[in-house]
Amino acid sequence: MTRALILFAHGARAATWAAPFERLRELTQARVPGVPVSLAFLELMEPRLPERVAELAAQGITAVTVVPVFLGQGGHLLRDLPLIVEQLRLDHPGMDVRVTGAVGEDPKVLAAMTDFCVAQL
Repeated sequence: MTRALILFAHGARAATWAAPFERLRELTQARVPGVPVSLAFLELMEPRLPERVAELAAQGITAVTVVPVFLGQGGHLLRDLPLIVEQLRLDHPGMDVRVTGAVGEDPKVLAAMTDFCVAQL
């Protein structure tokens, strides 16, 4: 099984919005050099998640883990993402597609954000 990691973000009209996500991708890639790490977006930016998964499938990737880089499980993650993933599984039946919880709901992430907030005092 050839695995890849996709950091999934919302997207925005301003191209500069993606800069922190690009840095996160680079930092993550440095931690797992043998695993392709890429970005995909829900809307307003490219590539969208279906395009990214299709690219990875064409490269021989057989398993992807999608990490929603969202603070919480809002409507996009509760309604839109499950529909997208369902279609991905239909379009790529040989691929194992897994989705984690929103990164912002992880206790370690919340602790790091709390540390940052408190340090601003």
